[in-house]
Amino acid sequence: MLRLTSLVLGFIAVVFTTSLQAQSPPPNIVVIFIDDMGYADINPFGATEYQTPNLNRMASEGRKFTDFVVSSAVCSASRSALMTGCYHRRVGISGALGPKSNIGIAERETTLAELCKSKGYATAAFGKWHLGHDPKFLPTNHGFDEFYGIPYSNDMWPLHPASVAQREKDPNAKIAWPALPMIEATVDGGVTIVNDDIQPADQEQMTKQFTERAVGFIKDHVDTPFFLYLPHPMVHVPLYASEEFRGKSGAGKFGDVVMEVDWSVGEILNAIEDIGVERNTLVVFTSDNGPWLSYGTDSGKATPLREGKGTMFEGGYREPTIMWWKGKIPAGTTCDELGSTIDLLPTVAALIGADLPKHKIDGKDIRPLMFGEAGAVSPHNAFYGYYGGGQLQTIRNERFKLVFPHKYRTLKGHPGGFGGRPVAYTNVQAELALYDLDNDVSETTNVMDKFPAEVAKLQAAAEEAREDLGDKLTGRSGKGIRPADSLSPDDARLPQNWR
Repeated sequence: MLRLTSLVLGFIAVVFTTSLQAQSPPPNIVVIFIDDMGYADINPFGATEYQTPNLNRMASEGRKFTDFVVSSAVCSASRSALMTGCYHRRVGISGALGPKSNIGIAERETTLAELCKSKGYATAAFGKWHLGHDPKFLPTNHGFDEFYGIPYSNDMWPLHPASVAQREKDPNAKIAWPALPMIEATVDGGVTIVNDDIQPADQEQMTKQFTERAVGFIKDHVDTPFFLYLPHPMVHVPLYASEEFRGKSGAGKFGDVVMEVDWSVGEILNAIEDIGVERNTLVVFTSDNGPWLSYGTDSGKATPLREGKGTMFEGGYREPTIMWWKGKIPAGTTCDELGSTIDLLPTVAALIGADLPKHKIDGKDIRPLMFGEAGAVSPHNAFYGYYGGGQLQTIRNERFKLVFPHKYRTLKGHPGGFGGRPVAYTNVQAELALYDLDNDVSETTNVMDKFPAEVAKLQAAAEEAREDLGDKLTGRSGKGIRPADSLSPDDARLPQNWR
């Protein structure tokens, strides 16, 4: 009788636990995406000139990812990959789309927001979009319920450093950039120009405004699962901080701006805890590419990585990344395995029980890495490094990286600019080289002669990449590319003075 009672009680316990699991709500998802942040720009990754207490807290309560990369070391390409779970090359977006661009993210693509919407999530984006600025390309046509922010980079305006320098020489010189607008859009198709000509005083308030919107969105969805995308325009130049943070770091404008971004992270974490969902919310902090080194004092650092934004050396596309989810992600831990922003879409799909897109994606489910499962390894046997409008410049696996001959920009060890003005890069030729990233993360020593089998393995993987996604370095066109959408004559457009 005792044995039978024990079995019955055990069965009831299993049924009850399974029932609770089935009833537990799907996790909220928050992605904080910084612009142009270098690998060493926050305390958990080596910064010492200023303090980032909230990111320190996020790391101590969550998990650092020390080998987390983006698809390409430039704005729009990187963002398209994050949103779609694909290499940017696959979805037809390269470089940084400007005000005169007539393309944007294609309607056929499934975005991270659309994935969440398929499971009943509320969705919002506050900050910089940069995947097409005309109405058909805005976030609210790609799965977001609401958007408040700027359509492209904050330097794409009349006060662009190049334009300012040109007018200093010639006051009558034509202004190369249009006015920069602040846009508000809703899922019903409404698009409002909140500010038709952003000024420096407006940029000083952007980090604060986007954070306040994000906090309000969180607190409005206590009982609804939500996906929040917070792509801050900072720390991209020109740098602006609000009055509360101006001069606070003691490390110049760059330190002030990073400290305000850190404050923003704290506000997001506090809001999540205020509504009591910290044990059911995943927060990911990362960046779109590395530091814009030519700006010197107004740029971050990628130490100890080589180069920065605009190159596919590690400093260009390996990002400081932290993931936080109380009770699920092991606190105070570090993951050194290779992961990427393209992995977020399939990982979120698995977390919330959503179907993956029917078309091909490139990301992998990295829940084992996120949750620190014993023996978990990177799911990427080969990661492609495309830049320069379709050049396959690098290919790597968890340990080794093969660099193909290509031209890249560098400061050659010279300092960058001062006070928001860049210095010129020098273009040099990269030679065929293999780097052992586990033992030489700075990519200083070519070890091709020591590891011929690794070279052959990566060369074979590169051929697969060229077959699928092409390679302008070798004159190959890929079979797996899905082009971005273009504007048609009938499509609605933003007013001409933003084009």
